[in-house]
Amino acid sequence: MPYVNIRVTNEGVTPEQKKALIKGTTELLQQVLGKPPISTFVVIDEVETENWGWQGQTIAQLREEEKSGKS
Repeated sequence: MPYVNIRVTNEGVTPEQKKALIKGTTELLQQVLGKPPISTFVVIDEVETENWGWQGQTIAQLREEEKSGKS
């Protein structure tokens, strides 16, 4: 029973994009591993940009720097 957890920042992922991720992930597991869709679970977690860090900064900080042209 495959369980796939996709984590993305909460920066405007649309319901249509989420549906595409779930469908595509399910199809990939079926094609590559032979796993039936009925046994595949996909969960999408949206994370606040203040709770996601990279290179010692939060994504919120990095986005602010991008906007102000500091990057």
